[in-house]
Amino acid sequence: MPFDVAYVRGLIPSLGDGWIHLDPQAGMQIPDSVATAVTTSFRNLSAAPGGVYPSARVSAEVVDGARRAIADLVGGDAAGVVLGPSRYALLSGLADALAPHAWLRGDVVVTRQDDEPNIVPWLRAADRYGGRVRWAEVDVETGGLPAWQFGDLVTPETEVVAVTLASSTTGAITDISEIAPLVREAGALLVVDATNAAPYLSLDIHDLGADVLVVSAERWGGPRMAAMAFREPHLIDRLKLMAMDPAARGPARLEPEPHQGAMLAGLVASVEHLAGLDEAGIGKRRRRLVTSMDGVYEYLQRLTYYLVTTLSQLNHVNLVGTEDNRIPLASFTVESVGADKVVRRLADNGVCALADLPNRALARMGAPDFGGAVTVGLAPYSTPYEVDHLVRTLGSLA
Repeated sequence: MPFDVAYVRGLIPSLGDGWIHLDPQAGMQIPDSVATAVTTSFRNLSAAPGGVYPSARVSAEVVDGARRAIADLVGGDAAGVVLGPSRYALLSGLADALAPHAWLRGDVVVTRQDDEPNIVPWLRAADRYGGRVRWAEVDVETGGLPAWQFGDLVTPETEVVAVTLASSTTGAITDISEIAPLVREAGALLVVDATNAAPYLSLDIHDLGADVLVVSAERWGGPRMAAMAFREPHLIDRLKLMAMDPAARGPARLEPEPHQGAMLAGLVASVEHLAGLDEAGIGKRRRRLVTSMDGVYEYLQRLTYYLVTTLSQLNHVNLVGTEDNRIPLASFTVESVGADKVVRRLADNGVCALADLPNRALARMGAPDFGGAVTVGLAPYSTPYEVDHLVRTLGSLA
């Protein structure tokens, strides 16, 4: 059965606002089921987990439900899912939880391709303890992150390798399967930020070989919450306790404070929304997620090809990066027109796009020399008409 984009659009009331939303990096539009789950839970989940009275027990069940939902999303174990307010908060906590002597004798590998939340925590930890930082570079032609360079970067002294699964600007997908064996052989920790890929790809932490996988729910229409999944949950017990509660066990060891139950309810609803995007999906949630994400991927691959092809036909528009293996995102510059002016023109014509995202890869690829780059992205609710309108508007800048 073909992917039914009209059905998906019907699940998201905000799409009736008259705007074309090509800014998923800022957060996808929120489905009605997620908004309803949050508002209902704000009225009913006022107590924190830990008590014996009914509302506290319900709050505890919501926490467990959120761990199971993320585990289904990434193909992992709920016992290894740590919840938090953002990627940065979770990764900063992970960096702090590692033993200080790891930084004193070792180094960390980070990449120019990553978003800042998977760079800054490692830079600060290395600076704090005197650790060494080694950088993986992007291919300035394709926008991809070549895996071969990790053969030189990862050494027996490496403690952490932090890498993104997909770029938030060029969309280029990183071949984690080539990097993981190198990291495993060195005995280092492989931390993969899958936030940009999660709305488009079926994730499996075991197939990827990541030790830690990070996702952020606002990227697929959930609340602004993040999760960090450990492939082997027992690794959490080897890390320093970050929780205020000295009796905390399992993933709660890395969660400093109790969570807001309403946000967790929204997180669960957002994963259920992903699992229901393709009406052909049946069975348990993990199976439905795989079916839905495969349907989303197939639909958006065709639409991405149309987007890239039509943009490349505009003589005054220059795509940043040529990587074919990508999620449905693209960045471009416009000759003699700064990125800020481009997004204002797009906004005047009802199109939401982003300019000059804080991204080291774009700077490395020379986007600032052309007045900055504009980034657009597709979502499961995007349509060919919206791509056509984007291209027509950009054409008016010639």
